[in-house]
Amino acid sequence: MRCDAGDLDALQAWVIAAASCAIGFVLLAGVAEFLMTRLATSGTMHLQRDMFATMQRLSLSFFDRQPVGQLLSRVTNDTETVATFNENAISQIMRSTFQVTLIAALMAVTNWRLTLAALSIVPVLLLVAAAVARAAGPAFARLQEQLGDLSGFQEETISGHRVLISTRRQDWAVREHDAEAGRVFQTASHATFTGLLQFPATMAMTTVQMVVVLVVGGLLAADGQADVGEVVAFVGLAGLLAQPLSDLSNLATTTLAAVAAGCRVFEIVDDVPTVVDGPDAAPLRFEGGKVEFRDVDFSYVPGRQILRHNSFRAQPGQKIGICGPTGAGKSTIINILTRYVDVDAGEILVDDQPLTAVTIASLRANVGMVLQEAFLFSDTIMNNLRYAREGATDEECIAAAEEANAHHFIEALPDGYETVLIERGGNLSQGQRQMLTIARAMVARPRILILDEATSNVDTRTERLIQEGLRRLMAGTTSFVIAHRLSTISDADAILVVDQGRIVQQGTHDELIAESGLYRDLWFSQFKGKA
Repeated sequence: MRCDAGDLDALQAWVIAAASCAIGFVLLAGVAEFLMTRLATSGTMHLQRDMFATMQRLSLSFFDRQPVGQLLSRVTNDTETVATFNENAISQIMRSTFQVTLIAALMAVTNWRLTLAALSIVPVLLLVAAAVARAAGPAFARLQEQLGDLSGFQEETISGHRVLISTRRQDWAVREHDAEAGRVFQTASHATFTGLLQFPATMAMTTVQMVVVLVVGGLLAADGQADVGEVVAFVGLAGLLAQPLSDLSNLATTTLAAVAAGCRVFEIVDDVPTVVDGPDAAPLRFEGGKVEFRDVDFSYVPGRQILRHNSFRAQPGQKIGICGPTGAGKSTIINILTRYVDVDAGEILVDDQPLTAVTIASLRANVGMVLQEAFLFSDTIMNNLRYAREGATDEECIAAAEEANAHHFIEALPDGYETVLIERGGNLSQGQRQMLTIARAMVARPRILILDEATSNVDTRTERLIQEGLRRLMAGTTSFVIAHRLSTISDADAILVVDQGRIVQQGTHDELIAESGLYRDLWFSQFKGKA
C-alpha cells in the first residue's frame, strides 16, 4: 500500500509540529524552573535578611526572655525548613494544582455529569486533609520547639566544655543529649506518620473515584446519555488526575513542617522593639554630661519592682561609684541609663534633657561601656577596635591601644594588629581581651562612660595596667563604675550604695566610712585584718 504525497506532507507537518512542541515544552519548562528557583531562593534570602535585621532592632528585653538555643534554632533550623519548602515544594504544588485544574476543565467539557460524579470525592479529600492538619500541625509545632531545646542544649554544653571536662560530666552530657534527641525522634515520628496518612487516604479515594466514574458512566451509557467513547476518555482523564493528587498529598508533611517553622520565624519578623524613639525625639545636645535620676521605679516583670524611688545627680566629669550586694539592682541602673529598657515611673535626664525626649542613637553615641565579660568578634584586632566608631582610622585605633596599654602585646603577636581573633577572643588572655575592650571604648570617644566590673577577672599586675588605661579613658567624662572591689571606687566623687533596689546611701568614701551603714560593713568585710 502506497501513501500519496498529501499523506506524507501531512505526516511531515505533524512531526514538525510535535518536535516544535517538544522543544517549546523543554524551553518553557527550563525557564519556569529557573524562575521558580530564583523566586524560592530570593524569598528565603529576604526572609533571613528581615529576620536578622529585626533582631538587630529589637530591645534588650527580647534577648533576655529568649534562650540562645531557641534563637539559633529559629535562625538555622526553622529558616532551613522554610527554605526547603520554598525550593522544593512550591513549584510542585503550583504544577500539580495547574494539572488538576486543567484535567478538571477537560473532564467538564467531555461530560459534566461524569465530572460531578468524579468530583464527589473532593469533600472527602478536604475533610481528610483538615483532619491530618489538625492532628499533625501541633505535632510539627512541638517538633520545632524541641529542636530549639536540643540546639540550646548542644550550644550550652559546647560552650561549657571546660566545666564538663573538669567535673567529668561528659557521660551525663551524652545521656542528656540522647534523651533530648529521643524526644525529638518520638515527636518527629508521630508528626511525620500523621502527615503521611494523607497519601494512602488520597490513593484510596482516587480508586473510589475510578469506581464511581465507571458505575455512573455505565449507567449513563445504558440510558443513552453518554456513548462508550466518552466514558473511556473520561476514565483516562480520571486516571491522569490521580498523579497530581498523589503529588499534593506527598507534600503534606513538608507543608505542615514549613507552616510550623514559618510561624516561629514570623514571630520574630513581626516583633517590634519595646524601646523606641518618641514622636518628637530630637538628637541629644551634649553639654558636659550631667546625669540625674528623679524618683525612678523600674520592673522587668509588671508587679515585681527591681528599682524603687531612686534619685541621684552626677555632675559633668564626675566619677560615680556604684556598689552593693549581688542582685541589688546595680546593673539595672545602667540598663535604664542607656535606655536598654524604659522606666516604669520617674524621670532620667542627661544635661537636663529627658531620655524619652532624645533619640536613642544620639544617646548611645555619647555612651561608652566596658563590661566584665570582654566580648570580641572573630575578626582582626584592628577591625575589633573599629567596631566602636565607623570610619576610625588605623592611627586612631593604634593611639587608643597605646593609651589602654594594649599596644605592646599587640605588636608582639605574629601579625600585630592584623592578627585574627578566634571566637570571643579565645586566643588572648582575659587581661589582654579587657585591654582591647578599653581601647575600643577609647576609639568611640564617649562623653559618658560605664564600667561594669571591668577589672574583676584579672591578676594584680594586669589590673594596674588596666586601671591606668581606665584613668585615661575616664579623663573628662562622666563615669559610672560598678564594683565589688570597693578599693576601685574609693576615689570616686560620689558613691551610690544600692540594696534591694534602692539607693540607701550616697556620699564620698570618707563620708560613708564615717557613718554606720551598708558601705562601712562591706568595706570592713573586704579589708578585715588588713592594715
